[in-house]
Amino acid sequence: MVDLKNILTDQGDSLYDMSYQQPVLLVFLRHFGCIFCRQALQDLSAHQSAIESIPVHLVFVHMARPEVADEFFESYNLTNVNHISDVQCKIYAKFGLAKGSFSQLFGLQTWMKGFEAKKEGLELSTKRIGDSLQMPGIFILKDGAIKDRYIHKVASDRPDYEALINCCNT
Repeated sequence: MVDLKNILTDQGDSLYDMSYQQPVLLVFLRHFGCIFCRQALQDLSAHQSAIESIPVHLVFVHMARPEVADEFFESYNLTNVNHISDVQCKIYAKFGLAKGSFSQLFGLQTWMKGFEAKKEGLELSTKRIGDSLQMPGIFILKDGAIKDRYIHKVASDRPDYEALINCCNT
């Protein structure tokens, strides 16, 4: 079981306390150079009004310095979002998110989805801020506990954010 009381956002709020105010959509990102990380931010930006209407706290976990993350999120119109800097990936590990295998990170499916993402106008960056082997994941927190989760099987998985967000309504 993950101790949510000791995991604080950049604003000093504990995930535990936040989950009692309203559900938390906790999104663990890969490194900021990852095309699929960028795709996730683009998708969440597109769902921002749905997220706010439920309401749900959107919290990102990343491997960059907070000021770098603020700038990165703003480039996807995700301003004033709560986030957690986890440079050493300790929180990733607490939530059971492992390093990816070769096939999870570089397999055929990942390459094909990478080309699809490029067609959407997304680019891979050579500037990797974070551990490029780290796998992402998404957790719904409510009333101090994990209510639901989406664990990526491969780096290129594209979760149904709307279904995850709607999980918070129940």
